[in-house]
Amino acid sequence: MQPIAIVPSVLPIDQGRLTEGVIELEKAGCDRVQFDVMDGQFVPVITFGADVIAAIRAEVTLPFEAHLMIDTPEQMLKPIFEAGCETLIVHAETTRHLHRTLGAVRELGGRAAVAINPATPASAVANVLDLVDHVLVMTVNPGWGGQKYITTMEPKITEVLRMIEASGYSVGIEVDGGIGPSSVAGAVSAGANLLVAGSALFRDPEGLEHAVSDLRARGIAAQQTASA
Repeated sequence: MQPIAIVPSVLPIDQGRLTEGVIELEKAGCDRVQFDVMDGQFVPVITFGADVIAAIRAEVTLPFEAHLMIDTPEQMLKPIFEAGCETLIVHAETTRHLHRTLGAVRELGGRAAVAINPATPASAVANVLDLVDHVLVMTVNPGWGGQKYITTMEPKITEVLRMIEASGYSVGIEVDGGIGPSSVAGAVSAGANLLVAGSALFRDPEGLEHAVSDLRARGIAAQQTASA
């Protein structure tokens, strides 16, 4: 059983105060931070690149991961890794040579992960499990924060879990999109252990620290119930 980890997305943070926002996330007790790198092509939104990530990296010690929502991600692997993102998440839909691209992340010394959109079948990652540290099952369509969790992705999460178990590799399962107090149990019960949360954390009236600890507690409880 993979441990529960809380991975806040920086997407809801005002881009004018990204560094301060990530410092607050570190103080709140999250396990790592996810940077949503968008190019305006694979998704309609443009966010930020390596220079912004490098500036923030100098101010915090939390592990960073980059969710590369970009076409031809192989062109950005080295700059984003050198900016301070230890984990690089590549979408299966964005590269013709997924196996080669994930291998390139490993050659850089990084941790590779693969993401699949809601309409992409679980089978898309079946032949790269030996190259990744985790699989990201999108529970919304990528591009914007604050979207509603797609409940019908839970069977796909379980399908990915079964593939991982059959492979014998130690691979985590991440979920991203609409994760919050009302959806975390379903995602974790299906097999997820890495919880990317954005809007739900920042909306908590009791603050970020409470939001992170509450989400972790709910995740652990759901995991324990599922394994009982």
